[in-house]
Amino acid sequence: MKNFLAVDIGASSGRHMLGRVENGKLTLEEVYRFENSQIRKDGHDCWDVEKLISSVKSGIDAAIEKAQIESIGIDTWGVDFVLLDENDEMVGDAVAYRDTRTAGAAEEIESQVLSFKELYSRAGIQKTSFNTIYQLWALKKEHPEQLEKAAKFLMMPEYINYRLTGNIVHEYTDSSTTSLLDAAKMDWDYELIEKLGLPKRIFGKLEMPGAQVGFYKGVKVVLPALHDTGSAYLAVPARDDRAVYLSSGTWSLLGIENDKPLTTDESRKANFTNEGGAWGRFRFLKNIMGLWMIQSIRRELNGDKYVQGKDSDETIQALKGIVDWEKGRRYSFADLEMAARGADRYQVTIDVNDQRFMNPESMISEVVEAASKNGPKPIKIGELMQCVYRSLAECYASNIANLSEITGRNFTSINIVGGGCQDKYLNALTAEATGLDVFAGPVEGTAIGNLIVQMIGAGVFKDLEEARKAI
Repeated sequence: MKNFLAVDIGASSGRHMLGRVENGKLTLEEVYRFENSQIRKDGHDCWDVEKLISSVKSGIDAAIEKAQIESIGIDTWGVDFVLLDENDEMVGDAVAYRDTRTAGAAEEIESQVLSFKELYSRAGIQKTSFNTIYQLWALKKEHPEQLEKAAKFLMMPEYINYRLTGNIVHEYTDSSTTSLLDAAKMDWDYELIEKLGLPKRIFGKLEMPGAQVGFYKGVKVVLPALHDTGSAYLAVPARDDRAVYLSSGTWSLLGIENDKPLTTDESRKANFTNEGGAWGRFRFLKNIMGLWMIQSIRRELNGDKYVQGKDSDETIQALKGIVDWEKGRRYSFADLEMAARGADRYQVTIDVNDQRFMNPESMISEVVEAASKNGPKPIKIGELMQCVYRSLAECYASNIANLSEITGRNFTSINIVGGGCQDKYLNALTAEATGLDVFAGPVEGTAIGNLIVQMIGAGVFKDLEEARKAI
């Protein structure tokens, strides 16, 4: 029986999942889990890279002790990167995508380089403040010397692979999130890169999922879909082509799969994105703020920090306005769900995709202020949560309606994968708001998609259709 290891790293945590096929079914075993944290450095929110690398290695070592492993695949969130110099040493820090350095970058590029209409027609990627193109523009303004010194540009999972194997291999799906690829050609848009004043030399040849990277302690390291959403979408056990996919975690990624990018004016105006997937597939989807809002509220209630070394007096003030908050109590996600259920008479909703929720000093404060503009101010935890839950469900519904208009397809169901699929209350509200059947699971969809690529490469499954039957 062959064992494969998926290392799935999200913006908040990572997990190492062993996968194997038993009696025709794909089975999973979690062998390691760790927190993925950020630190404040030189005025920016940055990933704690050395801690991340150490955690990845510790988890792999634990898996190697437990079983004989055929191969390892690593996936992470998209858009973030590191630069390496000629000696393959890091240049600068790995700044996190929620950092505010990109403020105004989109407007500057549009006024100085090209319109978003032209950019979208080339790259097919939706406008979001954290896109790699805007991060690189901000870096060029603040630290041009770093780009001058850089010899290589690596997305985060590519850098982790390098630290494991000593080999640098660039991968297509994660690179597609940069807004620097020609969507139709599925390769770097070097003309665009030159227009932006970025060095062409740092963007290396792209490989597709399934390619081999090297070895870590004798175990083969291969490329899954390095972008976690690309892996997650592979794991959706949809019944037919009338299903909407929703990868639910820190972000909610709602959309469908296409065999070519859709870069029409209609899709641009609706701000849908075309992310590259395994085997030449495209994910036509919308990034929605997602469970980040719930996670952030929970952290504030519990007195936890997302970025070490970053304090906020605003949280202290916001908690004073929540009349049933209990200092010292540890609130679980189940507690927050139950509180929301008990406040179902509170009907005020907000725009969850408002930029104010991207990286606020206090999520509670921002939700309260936004809600108070539309109705009674939430003063209890249940009201706060009911507002977020109902707003997310309504956002899903409106975007599915947009998706149907743009594609001309009538959808009959929603397949929710990822950790968020365990939230039964959000699932119920989503079914109510959309009028569609909701199917929940698998929970570890991203890890499963990661494993699928490895297993197809090893001959365990002949293709994606066969693999999905085993989920």
